[in-house]
Amino acid sequence: MVNWTSDPQGAYKMVRGQTLDICAPLAVEDYGVQPMADASPPKWHIAHVTWFFETFLLKAFVPGYTPFNEAFEVLFNSYYNGVGSQFPRPERGRLSRPTVDEVVAYREHVDEHMLGLLGRELSGETLFRTILGLNHEQQHQELLFTDLKYNLGNNPLYPPYAPRESTVANAAPGMEFVEFPGGIFEIGTAADEPGSFAFDNESPRHQVLVPDFALASRLVTNGEYLAFMEDAGYRRPELWLSDAWSRLNGPDGSDKPLYWVRREGDWYEYTLGGLEKLNLAAPVGHVSGYEADAYARWAGARLPTEPEWEVMAQDRPVEGNLAESGRYHPAPARAGRGMQQVFGDVWEWTSTSYGPYPGFKPFAGALGEYNGKFMANQLVLRGGSCVTPQSHLRPSYRNFFYPGDRWQFSGIRLARDCP
Repeated sequence: MVNWTSDPQGAYKMVRGQTLDICAPLAVEDYGVQPMADASPPKWHIAHVTWFFETFLLKAFVPGYTPFNEAFEVLFNSYYNGVGSQFPRPERGRLSRPTVDEVVAYREHVDEHMLGLLGRELSGETLFRTILGLNHEQQHQELLFTDLKYNLGNNPLYPPYAPRESTVANAAPGMEFVEFPGGIFEIGTAADEPGSFAFDNESPRHQVLVPDFALASRLVTNGEYLAFMEDAGYRRPELWLSDAWSRLNGPDGSDKPLYWVRREGDWYEYTLGGLEKLNLAAPVGHVSGYEADAYARWAGARLPTEPEWEVMAQDRPVEGNLAESGRYHPAPARAGRGMQQVFGDVWEWTSTSYGPYPGFKPFAGALGEYNGKFMANQLVLRGGSCVTPQSHLRPSYRNFFYPGDRWQFSGIRLARDCP
């Protein structure tokens, strides 16, 4: 766990430097591409996280601060209606200006002033906003990977983001169901440890009643998902929710996970290292919540609830195949017994609708728009992925996406009721 308060200047330099490291392999042509409406160009991401610090810290706490460019307040505002209007999200990719060089200059301007601010004695609100901004930037680091993968993975050349050695394994360790006794548990966080941080949607800590349950010891693999496909899984309406079945048979329907490619009878998968032969032992990724639910039904199981997942994970260290591994792709489970792949590899869909915990209070002011206004029509995912920074995660961390979304590194862990 990072102690965000002990050295805010050092934490700021570390996180901001990680964003530039992610962008280092890119060509200038890559910075402006918007592959779909829900994704954003890399140039926009690196400008938006800079906008966050300028808007919520420099303008608020540095007397006489001169913005780098007043027009950027609209261009790089994501969804903060309390701050002002925004440039339409689906049209971010048509902005050839500002150039990449101008965005880098904007970033350097803000960094200079932020480091000056962080060199002074900080108020509690200044420190809070700085830490929130750094965690916000880590979220966009993950989005950089996911959006880049969607761009490159839909290019017929299948260019690699960064070449890597592929790992081939023909078998995964057997899947077991680990039983957990039910009871009354506390989940969520009070975020009261010195130097700790949690988003508002993780609070308050509260009690939940959880019946006895069992969770699969590892994630569902590509090979297991392929068996579902070969058993006509995408053509069996009894496996699919009504909304999912309508989507499946609509113009945007699919019959395989995102990034799977069929060539001359063999399956391949686009990875950030390029197109590779499908590794049957690796966790299946880039499946929607609908696909995860249908697979679970086919397997005679279900998806975990959010409380079940946190009860299982809350005393486990945050370690696994995360962004720091440099692999940027899910890895096969290792031989052994007990719970594996709890953190990293792929975000795990739950069956729990994303909503407020009892007594939820959003952050004050415009920052209250960060999470609370999205608490409708989405599902919770847990555990992080192979492109999530380790210092960004904790057992109480709640991610959320619409059940039809697939471009995130999202996968499946099965659950069952205990007799």
